[in-house]
Amino acid sequence: MYSENFLSNAIRVALFVGTASTLVAAGQVSAAEEKEVSVERIEVTGSRINRTDVETASPVTVISSEFIAQSGYSSVEEILSAQPTAAGMNLGATSNNGSGGTATVNLRGMGVQRTLVLLNGRRMVSSGTGADSAVDLNTIPVAMIKNIEILKDGASAVYGSDAIAGVVNIITKKDFVGTEVTVDGSQTDKGDGTSKGLSILHGLELASGNLVLGLQYSDRGEIIQSDRDFVEPGASSFIPTGSIGGLVVDPSDASGGLMARDTSYDYTVDSYAQTPNELLSVFSAYNTEIDSDTELSVDFMYTRRESNQQLAPQPANLDLVTNKLNTIHLDNIQAAYDEINSKIADADDHLVIGDKVNYRRRMNDAGPRIYSQETDTYRASIGLKGYLENDAMWDISATYGRNDSKDSVQNSIHAGNMEASIYKDQSAWFSGEGFDKSTLASEGIIYNEENEGGNEQFTLAAGYSGVTEGDIGYALGFETRHESGYYTPDEVTQKGESTAAQQFATDGNYSVQSVYGEVSVPVTEALTFEAASRYDQYSTFGGEITWKLGATYRVNDSFMVRSVAATGFRAPSVSELYGGDSGSYDYLSDPWGNELDAQIKVNYTSDEDLQPEESESFTFGVVWELADNLSTTVDYWAFDITNAISRVDVQQELDACFSGIQASCTAVNITSGGDLSNLSAQLTNIGSQKTSGVDWNVSYSHDLFKVVFDTTFLIEFEQDDTDYTGTIDGNIGGYSDIKSNLSVYGYVTEDLTVLYSAQFIRGMDGEYYGEQFSTDNVIYHNVSASYHVNDQWVVNGGVKNVFDTEPEEVLGGNDMGTVPSIYDVIGRNLFISASYNF
Repeated sequence: MYSENFLSNAIRVALFVGTASTLVAAGQVSAAEEKEVSVERIEVTGSRINRTDVETASPVTVISSEFIAQSGYSSVEEILSAQPTAAGMNLGATSNNGSGGTATVNLRGMGVQRTLVLLNGRRMVSSGTGADSAVDLNTIPVAMIKNIEILKDGASAVYGSDAIAGVVNIITKKDFVGTEVTVDGSQTDKGDGTSKGLSILHGLELASGNLVLGLQYSDRGEIIQSDRDFVEPGASSFIPTGSIGGLVVDPSDASGGLMARDTSYDYTVDSYAQTPNELLSVFSAYNTEIDSDTELSVDFMYTRRESNQQLAPQPANLDLVTNKLNTIHLDNIQAAYDEINSKIADADDHLVIGDKVNYRRRMNDAGPRIYSQETDTYRASIGLKGYLENDAMWDISATYGRNDSKDSVQNSIHAGNMEASIYKDQSAWFSGEGFDKSTLASEGIIYNEENEGGNEQFTLAAGYSGVTEGDIGYALGFETRHESGYYTPDEVTQKGESTAAQQFATDGNYSVQSVYGEVSVPVTEALTFEAASRYDQYSTFGGEITWKLGATYRVNDSFMVRSVAATGFRAPSVSELYGGDSGSYDYLSDPWGNELDAQIKVNYTSDEDLQPEESESFTFGVVWELADNLSTTVDYWAFDITNAISRVDVQQELDACFSGIQASCTAVNITSGGDLSNLSAQLTNIGSQKTSGVDWNVSYSHDLFKVVFDTTFLIEFEQDDTDYTGTIDGNIGGYSDIKSNLSVYGYVTEDLTVLYSAQFIRGMDGEYYGEQFSTDNVIYHNVSASYHVNDQWVVNGGVKNVFDTEPEEVLGGNDMGTVPSIYDVIGRNLFISASYNF
């Protein structure tokens, strides 16, 4: 074994402190303090080998529970999305349209499905609203977290599928004795978004072991978009009075007169900026020694989520058969068209009446669309660990996870019944006047959409690890895992009778068997090589081999070089393999001019023959102890994904088909004359992704304060041959080329500590329908304080976004004229918590 020298201690501090993108407040120790800690073998995220030191070749960020509490973080998603390594777009509290209440993490901006989430080193079940490919971070209560470890390179050779962009490993509290009760609350300075929470943690010695029981409740309050000054009134062509063929119905004309003018509807008054969310979690962990050489561990977690999103009333978009319409309405339409045509020079742009005419109406009569989810997520794990006389260790475990969900949409519109009502009573619909909600209900025009879904996962694992007399560490093992998922949309939706897009049911499963091996070889006292390999056999596509090679080299007592090269893969998920066809209204330009609306329906399809994505990753960095308690790390990283699961670029295929390329017409199902009525986009292995950058961290510890500065420089992000480096848009999110976090933790007195933190996002460029725009640099400032009243009481309080910095405007942003997963749309937020220990 290596001696306990200065370098070993320095590297520990650098990795546990220096590479932490946030200040690990109570968890940090100086090099001198570290020397007094007894040596023991520990498990490190990214390796199956238990080690005496943590200086592996892979960079790891560690976030402590103390920092989480003092920063006022109330969810795992909020913690992770603030990291410089996060990019692209993820789902969270400010995701109102299409989130289903789920919260996700997106490391390197490579996609939420490419970040593996573990709980105590074991997989979590996917846990959204059915047949999901990502973990809902809402299911993990903050109260049970000891720390969060973020592995920032590919780890498929260790963990298998999904660990392409990295791994988030959430470590829970164990060996806890006593009772801790915490209450917390927060509210914006505008008086909305009121949130509150309660957690109870109790631990006791039981049957020669330790039992930890916990409960957490949280209730997140809503914020309406129009209550923020930066939010411009919405502009939708779907208006409450209705429009026919793009012409507005004149409410003052009882005969159904039309006005050839533009108008719009403000949808922000009914839409959430922050979505309400109510969570109840119970969890437990029991650890005991069966005998001197064998340990038993059991843990259980259950989370109930009840969440809501709210959007403006349903926009109804119907193509009415002209020969079923009253002649007076057709005459009015033709007269209005003639007035417009007289002002149009190009005959190709003239508006004419065909066999059908488009009718649109914002269904304010029904009320806003209220999306509701009820999800139940269970996870139970049991494991045995044994130690042999040769210091080798064996372990076996079984982990079961299940997610059940019900989601609904109130005030949905039945398109078929609405169309029948229009033909029956044209004067009422074309007068522009409203309807009584009870009348719409009696005719079956409004209904509550009811959907259900779920995910299930079962894993058996066995491993063996140890160290030879030559200090060669090794590990090998076997895993078998079964995954299944389903999603059953409402019957009206499946039949295509809703004004929302048609969607069919999803149902499927797969299994995988895996074997792996890993070795760590100290060639000299300064140089260590690491290697890992894994074989996964899937029931869906066959086998996949991945490998990892790494090395660490200690140049001297204060400087270390580290590097890892690895391959990885991501297996297609249940929804990608067996997902039912679903419609999506995409913003597209029709080269033929047959579709006047920018939103054109595209049928999204899955493919049972999908193959796994493949990746290569490389990291190279240094760990440098510049002076006592001053350290820095610099790591270059690069990822290259091929065979990525992606959909064809529909707009590109539309343009190519228009130019005469028949293969493009076939690819998206365009029929003769530019008929887009059956437009489709299938998932295929045609995508690619390439990204690289540099992570730089500086950490300094002093008796009076600690400082951590963490930055990610993005060199390149390219997806499907499009360069997104330094850009932002409403579809793919933001890829700022510089993101930084600064944390300054000061000791005012023995009992009072203060924390200042700042988040920097460099400005980005964008383009929306040919219009260029740029966002400015943004800095969010946060302050907080923690006061130990006595040995039992601790009070935390602070302010997030102290200067109420508004989000940058993003043309074509996915909500509120911006990208809420990148910029803060909530504003200044005050929080406080109090903990009592006894």
